[in-house]
Parts: sequence; C-alpha cells; structure tokens
Amino acid sequence: MRIILINKKNTMHCKLTPLALGALLFAVSRAHAQETPSAQPPAASAIPTVVVSASADASAQGLSAAYSGGQVARGGRLGLLGNVDIMDTPFNATNYTQQLIQDQQARSVADVVQNDPSVRVARGFGNFQELYVIRGFAVNSDDMAYNGLYGLLPRQFVASELLERVEILRGANSFLNGAAPGGGGIGGAVNLVPKRAPNHALNQVTLGVESGGQAYGAFDVARRFGDQDRAGIRVNAVRRDGDTAVDREARELNVLSVGLDYRGKGYRLSADAGFQEHALDAARPSVTVGAGLRVPSAPDASHNFAQPWTRSTERDTFGTLRGEIDLAPNAVAWAAFGARNGSEFNALTTTTTTDDAGGLNMGRFDNRRDDRTRTGEIGARGDFATGPVRHTVSASASAFEMKSFNAYGLSDFAGWSTNLVRPVDVAAPSPTFFTGGALDNPLLTHKSILGSVAVADTMALLDDALRITIGLRHQRIKDYSYDYTSGLQNAGYDQSANTPVAGIVYKPVKNLSLYANYAEALQQGPTASGSTVVPLNQGQVFAPYTSRQKEVGVKYDGGKLGMGAAVFTTAQPMGYVENQVFGIYGEQRNRGLELSVFGMPARGLRVLGGLTLLDAEQRRTAGGANQGKDAIGVPDTQLNLGAEWDVPGVAGLSLNARALYTSTQYADAANTQQLPSWTRFDLGANYLTRVMDRDVTLRARVDNAFDRNYWASAGGYPGAGYLVLGAPRTFSVSASVDF
Repeated sequence: MRIILINKKNTMHCKLTPLALGALLFAVSRAHAQETPSAQPPAASAIPTVVVSASADASAQGLSAAYSGGQVARGGRLGLLGNVDIMDTPFNATNYTQQLIQDQQARSVADVVQNDPSVRVARGFGNFQELYVIRGFAVNSDDMAYNGLYGLLPRQFVASELLERVEILRGANSFLNGAAPGGGGIGGAVNLVPKRAPNHALNQVTLGVESGGQAYGAFDVARRFGDQDRAGIRVNAVRRDGDTAVDREARELNVLSVGLDYRGKGYRLSADAGFQEHALDAARPSVTVGAGLRVPSAPDASHNFAQPWTRSTERDTFGTLRGEIDLAPNAVAWAAFGARNGSEFNALTTTTTTDDAGGLNMGRFDNRRDDRTRTGEIGARGDFATGPVRHTVSASASAFEMKSFNAYGLSDFAGWSTNLVRPVDVAAPSPTFFTGGALDNPLLTHKSILGSVAVADTMALLDDALRITIGLRHQRIKDYSYDYTSGLQNAGYDQSANTPVAGIVYKPVKNLSLYANYAEALQQGPTASGSTVVPLNQGQVFAPYTSRQKEVGVKYDGGKLGMGAAVFTTAQPMGYVENQVFGIYGEQRNRGLELSVFGMPARGLRVLGGLTLLDAEQRRTAGGANQGKDAIGVPDTQLNLGAEWDVPGVAGLSLNARALYTSTQYADAANTQQLPSWTRFDLGANYLTRVMDRDVTLRARVDNAFDRNYWASAGGYPGAGYLVLGAPRTFSVSASVDF
C-alpha cells in the first residue's frame, strides 16, 4: 500500500508494514471520516490512497478539517466527548483556525474572538486581564482551557502565536469540561489548541511593525522525523517591543514554546512546554463612573490618561503531557497532565470620575500574585451497538489544584485629582498607607481544589439521522481563603454537586441539523462578608450553585456555506444582602437569538459573521430596586460582518473588511449610566508571492479604520461597571517568509 503525505510544495511516498498499516488505518478512518466517502473495498490491483494529517491533541480523532474558506473548522473539542463535527453536536460552537489568526495579524485571543458575534471583549477588575463576555456572561481568562485542561495559560494575556485554533463553545458547559476554576463557564467556554508539526517541513520567519513603532518578530519551525515520520517537533519564538498606538504606552512580549508529538503503533503522545513574559508600561487604566454621575464622553482614542510610573508585568512557565492508547478497534483511553507557575506584579491606579465633564480621582494600588497550578484528566471512550442503536460511551475523571500567593499595597485613600482630557502627572506615591501582606514575599491567600467524574452516552439511531446525548458529572469543590498577613485560614468549604446534560440532534436531510439541549453551569459558592452583615452570617460559606440553560437551534451545511440559528435562555443565581443577611436570593436571566454565517459562498469570496440579540434582565434584586432592569455591561445587539475577497486578475492578492456593531449598554445596575452604541471598521490586505524562489506573504491591516472614539465595554467583574476605552486606529504591516 502507498501512503501519500500532503505537502503544498511536493508529495512524499513511503511504505508501511502490515502492523503499522492497521494502526494507521484506524486513526485515519476516525480523523477523516468527513473527507473520505464510504466505498466498497478496492480491487486487488487498485492502490488506495490515505491522507494523513497531524493531530494536535494526541488523539486518533485528530484535528478537525477546515471548512470551506479556511477561516473556521468543521468541528472542535467538546470536553470528554472529544472532537465532534459541528453538525453532530447539540451545542453551538465556532472554531477559528490558524489561517484566520495569521491573516488578521491577531496579537492575542482577544483579537481572534472579535470575529464572534456572541462575544465581546472586556477587562478584569483593576488590572489588564483580557476577559470575554459570551452570551452576556463573563468568561475570565483564568477559565480558558489549553487542549482541554484549565488554568495552564497566562492569566492576563495569551499570545496568538502559541495557538493552532481558538474554539468558542457557547452556553453552559460544566458537564463537558468540569467547573471552571475562576467561576465562569456560564455563557460559554474557550479552548485553545496548541500547534503541532505538520506533515511537511516548516521554516517561517515573520517581521512586522505597528502604529507607534511597535516592532514584531516571530520564528516558526517544524519537522517530522524517525520511522515513517512518527515523531514531530514545532518551535515558536516571538518578540514584540516598543510603543503602541496609544500615546506614551509601551508593550514588551517574549514567547518561546515547544510542541512535541509521536504517533506510535496503537498509541499517540504529545507534550507542550512554554514560556511567556508580558509587560505594559503606562497602560491606559479602566475608569469607574462615580455614583450619581453620567458616563463621560469618550476622549480621543489615542489619548492616554495613565500615570507614567504605572506598569504591569507577567511571567509564566507552563507545560502539558497527553497520551492516548487504543484499547480495541472501537475504544481508546487517554490521560493528560499539566502545570503552570506564574508571577505577576502591577503598579496601577484606581480611577474614578468626579464630575460629568471628565474630572478624575486617582489612587495608587500595587499587587503581587504568584500562582502554582497542577491539573490532570484520565478517560476512556468506546463505540458499540445494541440492536439498531449505536452507542458512544465516554467516561472521565479530572483533578485541579491552584495555590495563589497574594499581597497588595495602597496609597492614601484621598488620592489626587486629574482629568480624562487634561491628565496631570504626579510623582509615584508610596503604596504603604494600607497593605495586605508583603509585596516581596506574598503568602498563600487562596487555594482551590476541584475534582470530578463524568459519564456520557451518545446514541445514534435511524442511520445516524438521530443522535441523543445524556450525561452526568459529579463535581467536588474545595475552596479556602487565608489571611494576607498571618497566613491563617479565614474561610473555606468542601461541597459537591451533580451537573447533568441532555442533548438531541435530528437530521431530516443530510445537510440540515435540528438540535436542542439542557445544560448547567456550576459555580463556586460565595462567602458572606461585609460591614452590614450580622455576626452570625459573617463567614458563612454557601454551597456551589448552578445556572440552568435551555437552547434550541438549527444548522445548515451547504458544503461551501454554513449557517446557524439558536435561541437560548440561561438563569444565573445571584447573591446580595437583605435585612443584614447575605444569601443567594437574586437571579439574572439572559435570553437571546444567535445567527451565524461562515464559508465561501462564491469562488474567491469568504464570509464570517453573525448577529446576537440579547435580553439580560435582573429578575430578582435587593429590595426589588432594580427588578426588570438590564444587567451591567450587556448590550441588546451585537453584529459582526466580515468578508475576504480574492482580487481577480491579481494572483495572490486578497482584500478583507470587518464591521463590528455594539448597541448601548449600562455601567450600573440601576441603568442610569449608559454607554453609547459604537461601530468599528477594520480593513486589511494580504499578498502571497514568490521572492528569490521563496514563498512570501505580505500583510497590511488597519483596525478602527475611521479612528472612532468609544467606550468599548462596561464591567466584567460581578456588580462592577468600570469603562474601557476602545483602541485607536492602529496600522499593522508584516512579511512572512518560508525558506
């Protein structure tokens, strides 16, 4: 038998032994069922052709194929269910490819998810942590998964060069992935897929520059080697340095990652090791609107009201190891382990408006945080039939532990006066007026231990026209807090809960899927605290609580064009103080409609976008004061329209454009502080050519092309409505050379 390894430049041939051939055929049949139509066995004289692609997660399923146009993939990871085709899953997901990431010159995960109409980007509370609002609920960067494991990537910023894919799952997902360690997972999940060595040698260097003089360089190299190219290695190195498009703001980024994989006979292995160092100088802070004041007009988008001595630094080292073994022709088992050590230091300002014209009060806030995370998972999956029903049964067990060491220091609470438009620089005040712990030696202040077991059965009936998925995850959560100064335990709990899921997919015709699901999101229970809480209630720890989701939808796969529509409702419990007693009394309900489109409807034309309509209502609030009002930071309408066009007559040249619209949103629960709606346009061009017998890709892009001044988001942290100013017009140009 002849095996052909696909390469853009050439085709390689090799022979396989019968034993290796058997293992390879099993992997290929699972990974490429969508690419190879069923057929009768070939005649003895025929030479069958098998297409082999690299696996990004050490699985026989492999990496899902790209959809027409190459911007999104046909499927993605669904927790313990593995990689599932979009037409076979009872959930709504979009999986963005490396091609899209490169062509849009994305710097981080936030730049990639800007393509998603169900997602808007916000910021962490009091820092520069990227935060993603999916279906109106915050998903912290702490809650992103790296190849299915939580807590392994840097908390505040994840460089796009680390990633093969960015997978967005919309909706509650605690059954699929386990409870998110940061308390998210209500509106959706983000899984980041690492790079692996492709089947052809890769040598690529990219150099670029951005507005402000930010210089960029990246190196991406990969090889496969050994018997039948079973082993692979991929190395990425990145450097960014210089000023940004915001006045006086500077960024520095250093990244190094290594991805390894091995395709054994009946087993597969992969490993990742990475280092990222990210630093911001004089980065523009978030702005809290003072009580009773209006949202000020957005200043010039390139204007900076940060203090020159502010900075944020983050350094992380992380790694993973994953393996899968074939137990039988239709059964596999897997195990994975990961670890991260991270360190952050921030010298920041608290920034609050003092009038409607842009007056500000600032104070200094420093903090130091060190994290140690360890996580792992084991599982098994197998197929069998009972009469006319084909079952795919999956089971897994997972464990997660994070220890967080923290300290902080604040300046005089009186602060100093300045202005959004005419900022006043002051000498850095001492952050020792009020402290918690020692900044040079932070103590353990928080420990979280999560453990779970889960089982699921996907039943296929009526020649695979009907699929029913049922499952249950039992989750145990241990959460402890410790005093910043003494290190003594303040509070903690050890609680458990069950999270069920039920989903159905029906295909009345081959290219149409109707689906529905019921799913839950599990969150860690809060601890009662505050000066107004009675002594008997102080420190009371509440059990984990669940948010419940119902969803129905339809998906269409035209081969070249894909479309989807979903209607959902999610109810999230909320805690507040009533009659001097803290309890889980409240509820926020988000319901909405999602429309999406992707693919290549005509030759040379690629489209990507959609519409999300949201109704995020506070249904039960303290004293009924905000009953029926909109939740903080959730717009009613989010619209994304993107297109890329190959210019006829100019080989290798493509033009792209994207429009983002976000309607008004509120910065306070009483709905008295309203942010205006905003629209942003991004433009770009890519040109693939040959220079000195080398492939060269030239890219140019301008984000916020018309230099719109706007408040991009409000809040992200529960109950807080701080404002983040949108980025100014930013030009980026780069050149990638393959050698």
